[in-house]
Amino acid sequence: MGVVLGKLEAVIGHKFKNLKLLERAVTHRSWAYENLPGETEENVREAENESMEFIGDSVLGLVIAEQLFLRNPKLTEGDLTLMKHNLVSGTALATLSESIGMGEFLRLGGSEIKSGRRKQSLLTNAFEAVIGAVFLDSGYVAARVVITRLMEDRLQSVTPEASVDFKSRLQTELQAQKYKTANYHLLKTEGPPHARTFFVEVTWETGKARGQGNSIKAAEMMAAAEALNMIGNQD
Repeated sequence: MGVVLGKLEAVIGHKFKNLKLLERAVTHRSWAYENLPGETEENVREAENESMEFIGDSVLGLVIAEQLFLRNPKLTEGDLTLMKHNLVSGTALATLSESIGMGEFLRLGGSEIKSGRRKQSLLTNAFEAVIGAVFLDSGYVAARVVITRLMEDRLQSVTPEASVDFKSRLQTELQAQKYKTANYHLLKTEGPPHARTFFVEVTWETGKARGQGNSIKAAEMMAAAEALNMIGNQD
């Protein structure tokens, strides 16, 4: 396992002080259950990557928000939010994870071994868990270096205009899963006429998500982006 992890260290550009953190980051729950016989649920949780995914998601979101703010000082909060959703969506992270070969490093149990190395949700979760491992190993600055290195091309190319098609992407995803068209509902508005905030909910057959923005369209786009993240995490 050490040789494999060394290769992953080279791919992400970070040398771990505590290699056990990286080992846990690539360990799926299915592997932990199969290879830790007789262990308690608590011990299994300490061996698999779900909680590391939790912290990695937060660190990734902060780094991307920081980078977008610093690189685009003239853009509105709404534009920056849409760009952030674009970069950290489940689909985008799965594509990035696949491009660096993350699947080959995953420790999977028999229930996932056949298709898990290509499954979007597992690739996304593993990427976030690895970011969490870097953060726990060496702190925020080290995590920021890894994230910006791996996502530099995307950070340079992302624009508000390229990030506003979440409604179409959501509809395409729902059609692929044989679901009906999503429905958008205006929940409420807040603020004076010249600075109003709109709150929208999108519903589909298996769930719902909410968004907000300085226009109904922007709020719908944010809701659709959140829906895509939720659907991706259900894979």
